[in-house]
Amino acid sequence: MELSGHTVLVTGGSAGIGIALAREFYKRNNRVIICGRSLERLTRTKEEMSEIETVQCDLAQDSDIRNLAEVINTKFPNLSILVNNAGVQLNYKFTEIDTEKALKDIDWESQVNFNGMVKLITLCLPLLRQKSESAIINVSSGLALTPKTSAPIYCATKAAVHSFSQSLRYQMEDNAPNVAVFEAILPMVATDMTRGRGKGKISPQQVADEVFKALSKNDYEIRVGKVKLLVWINRFAPWLAQRILRGS
Repeated sequence: MELSGHTVLVTGGSAGIGIALAREFYKRNNRVIICGRSLERLTRTKEEMSEIETVQCDLAQDSDIRNLAEVINTKFPNLSILVNNAGVQLNYKFTEIDTEKALKDIDWESQVNFNGMVKLITLCLPLLRQKSESAIINVSSGLALTPKTSAPIYCATKAAVHSFSQSLRYQMEDNAPNVAVFEAILPMVATDMTRGRGKGKISPQQVADEVFKALSKNDYEIRVGKVKLLVWINRFAPWLAQRILRGS
């Protein structure tokens, strides 16, 4: 697909992977809107890229999702690319949890990682369908393919993103072929979310570089970094993939 001349919304766009993707779209002469929870980070990003647009939004709140969609419909009706990047990861040990806290955390993590994404797509799709060329880019994880022990809700929500992206792609191919559905399946990336966890992380910029290369070739399932190897291991020796990621 063409990677310039679009109006692009990036969720979680003021830090980590989101800001790396936003920078690449910005450099390619796109009109870029980012949203995030932190007003301070949004302001800092605006100072770096003066023509970027910012909207404070918490995807855990349905009211914020509706407000974001209203802002897009009113101020940026030429939206043609939606990047669903926002995500959170919590660790749970279900044999040792504070039940009431866990119930709230499960709702929050599920809403940010999956439910909120689907709701935002639903609200933005009418605009995307009006364009001759548009795209939805969903960010998921290698943990969607085989999970790890410590973050069961995160892994489950990313598996949901993976499955949903495939189903949505089928629907768009059949009914709205102008809307391409991409999924970026990532390895562990060096972000605030992964600070103090794991080894061998790649940078957000490496993610952006690989994603943009794949977008230019219309590779709809974008396997970034070590995920390429994980897919092959999981196909031919799933027990090995499970062993590798179980304690990661």
